[in-house]
Amino acid sequence: MGKRRAEDRVELIYGALDMLILRTLLWGPTHGHGIAKSIERMSEDALKVEHGSLYPALQRLLQEGWITAAWGISENNQRAKYYRLTASGRRKLVTETSRWERFVQAVTGVLRPAKTEENG
Repeated sequence: MGKRRAEDRVELIYGALDMLILRTLLWGPTHGHGIAKSIERMSEDALKVEHGSLYPALQRLLQEGWITAAWGISENNQRAKYYRLTASGRRKLVTETSRWERFVQAVTGVLRPAKTEENG
């Protein structure tokens, strides 16, 4: 699918970025730029992760103990910090995914009223 125009992108709501980072790290250790690109690719470019949002979120996740970080060498032979999901982070991802699914279901219920309301 082609690149989306900037005005077609969706803003991330508070807390969603943390969950998306944890989900991305489920597939294995990745550096910050790789995390941002994975989220963009998986969302078909609907979500753009700015470094000004990404790195504070990574620091927050590190402080919570949901991820760890270690220096390594990237694919293009550059020194990069690689982030890895912890067992605690996996549990947090399950909890946050469940909360997110309930939130989406609730919003969808409001946006798509029951047939009795529409016919009312």
